[in-house]
Amino acid sequence: MSLQVLWSLFLAHPAGALNSLALFFAVAGSWLCLMTRLREQRGVARVLAQGELDEADVQDERTLRINRFFYRFGGICLGAALLLSWFSTRL
Repeated sequence: MSLQVLWSLFLAHPAGALNSLALFFAVAGSWLCLMTRLREQRGVARVLAQGELDEADVQDERTLRINRFFYRFGGICLGAALLLSWFSTRL
């Protein structure tokens, strides 16, 4: 599709286009949060299965920082999806 066709589709149905964008952000944000949680659980299970550390000291600071970043980014995507969906109802 050319850019002109996409723009005319947006002009014809602005609420539907914004809702589609909100759906994309919601799916991306929720997938990111779920995969980060799964990655955390697998990392903890791997370390505990090896018997190297106790449960209180499983993850290092770098891993915690990157997990926080992914959770924040996923939350921002979910918030943007909520705002876009809310805004599309006002059109």
